[in-house]
Amino acid sequence: MASKRVWIVWLIGVFGYSVAVMQRTTFGVAGVEAARHFAAPAGIIGLFVVLQLLVYALLQIPVGVLLDRFGSRLLLGTGAFVMFLGQVALAFADSVPSGVIARILVGAGDAMTFSSVLRLVPSWFPAKRAPLMTQLTGLLGQSGQIASTIPFAMVLVGAGWRPAFLAAAAVSLLAMVLTLAFVRNSPGPGRTRLPEHEAIDADLRAKLRAVWSHPGTRLGLWTHFTTCFSPIAFAMMWGFPYLTAGESLTRPQASALMTIFVVSGLVVGPTLGVLTDRHPLRRSNLAFAVVAGEVIPWIVVLLWPGAAPIWLLAILMVGVSAGGPGSAIGFDFARTFVPAHRLGTATGIVIMGGFGGALVTILLAGVVLDLGGGYDLTTFRWAMATQLPLFAIGIVGMYRSRAKVRARMAHEDGINVAPLGNAIAARFRRR
Repeated sequence: MASKRVWIVWLIGVFGYSVAVMQRTTFGVAGVEAARHFAAPAGIIGLFVVLQLLVYALLQIPVGVLLDRFGSRLLLGTGAFVMFLGQVALAFADSVPSGVIARILVGAGDAMTFSSVLRLVPSWFPAKRAPLMTQLTGLLGQSGQIASTIPFAMVLVGAGWRPAFLAAAAVSLLAMVLTLAFVRNSPGPGRTRLPEHEAIDADLRAKLRAVWSHPGTRLGLWTHFTTCFSPIAFAMMWGFPYLTAGESLTRPQASALMTIFVVSGLVVGPTLGVLTDRHPLRRSNLAFAVVAGEVIPWIVVLLWPGAAPIWLLAILMVGVSAGGPGSAIGFDFARTFVPAHRLGTATGIVIMGGFGGALVTILLAGVVLDLGGGYDLTTFRWAMATQLPLFAIGIVGMYRSRAKVRARMAHEDGINVAPLGNAIAARFRRR
């Protein structure tokens, strides 16, 4: 960790991820302008992001397999180039089909990015630092959302559709150049994985069964799903329109709240990283706390009589944003329970959780907005309420998979994890 090379590789990887987040969220910032640009209703505009997320989710397992074989450098550089092509195509798109194809390209490039950067962490940092570095990777990468909500939004309003998306495309090109110039898969020479693993992983179906068979993988997926689908859907599509058209905030007010959305994670993320490192047997409890921090503010905002005050919306931003760093707990489950040569595949499966849930959320919200007749507060509240059943499904999935993980730990390793209440009571009795 004392080597400058370690930090250069990691920081360029984080920059590449932040660029991917920017490209991912630019369309959400431009949602209202996109409806005018393509002369399309809310459901069709939501379809842009739904298909983008669908491609992202479907590519996670293939990308994970390729990542295990070829390493981070190639996939990270390729992803940046594909996003460059997608944003250029969107800049010149003048019809719904051409715009959808452009966003599909962005989704495909984005799909190659985060798991590639996460793969760099255990390759370049000691295992003790992995939870914290994973949190920092996700948090610093979210700075790309600030780039989309402030400078990109300013260029979009001031210069128009085409210059804004061309400028965004240029940043992806820069990320590709830096990745190919400086990023390496690991500190030493050699191949990405050990030769003895190749025979084991030659059968893709067997590899997927081996990864999926461990309940820790499924716990990681459900954790990512439950913590992460709401902030992804909010950031990628409906957050900015909800704040401006639904809650009637000005663009500067909405941008300020979206900035709070990103910056508050800078506090939550390192805290979760330290707690995950210190209390590895209580990671699921941390995840449940994050979910509660998301659900409770949403319920209060949705039930508030009239437009919610800006202080309450700020609390909502803090609560929902915690889901981003909270989702990294899912990756930590995969890192803990899955062998290193299968980590890319396991990470891909985990990522499918949150992005699959976000896909459903964006689609349902678009349908509700169309059925309700437009972007008014009442219709937006019904649209945002579609998240609540998904939270319930995710919580059940987390509980069930956690029970199977703990049963396996007790059977194979002799580790019995007491319920949190019992553990707290026992500690007080010892005092």
